[in-house]
Amino acid sequence: MLRGLATVNFFADDVEAAGKWYTEVLGIEPYFERPGNGQPAAYLEFRIGDHQAELGLIDRRYAPQGAPTEPAGAIAHWHVDDVQAALERLLSLGATPYLPLTEHGPGFVTASVTDPFGNVLGIMYNKHYLEMLSR
Repeated sequence: MLRGLATVNFFADDVEAAGKWYTEVLGIEPYFERPGNGQPAAYLEFRIGDHQAELGLIDRRYAPQGAPTEPAGAIAHWHVDDVQAALERLLSLGATPYLPLTEHGPGFVTASVTDPFGNVLGIMYNKHYLEMLSR
């Protein structure tokens, strides 16, 4: 049924500022923008990682009614090669700690931060992810 992560969407009150922050974090510009053409962005999307998964930034005014305004809910963990280094970099760029660096056994390390826009960003070293890439 579930075949792979396609898009993770984060909400932000200021999509332009969120886009600049994630451009700095990811090292790439968003490939898609709406409305654009000189108008403020309501949606920005990046394609990232080995499988070009999508990270979308949506103006919070389009969030479902009753959506949490504080960090909450499921955490999507993005694979990184060095959790400690990635965590330090995110914190240096203005993220705040959410869950500390935690080793879950050989080959599994996680941490998560809250981005400056109130979204939880999970990072993880996952040996199974690397095994899948090598196949």
